[in-house]
Amino acid sequence: MEALTALLVGVLVAASVYLMLARNFLRFLFGLILLSNAANLVIFASGRMTLGAPALVPYGMDTPDGVVGNALPQALVLTAIVIGFGLLAFTLALAFEAYRRLRTLDTDKMNDAEPREDAK
Repeated sequence: MEALTALLVGVLVAASVYLMLARNFLRFLFGLILLSNAANLVIFASGRMTLGAPALVPYGMDTPDGVVGNALPQALVLTAIVIGFGLLAFTLALAFEAYRRLRTLDTDKMNDAEPREDAK
């Protein structure tokens, strides 16, 4: 299962790099989302994907009984998903405002913040 996950992470990273190298800001955003999903899969796979029960401690015991799943990578991935959603919302608002002001999402044409060479 880990080999399949590693292959999937590789495909996601390759696709995200391809999208992030595009000159369109929206494609860059989609590449960033794919890269965060690949990072989430790496964190999740670091907890060893084993079949087991939830990481719950039965009443009256100090430790879980039998084989349980590792709860730490799951909590980290859940936190990363929330942070990624906040980043997505912010960058979508940024892309919308950039398109509203500049009427383009092509990064080569977004040069209003850069000084012009003839103004020197």
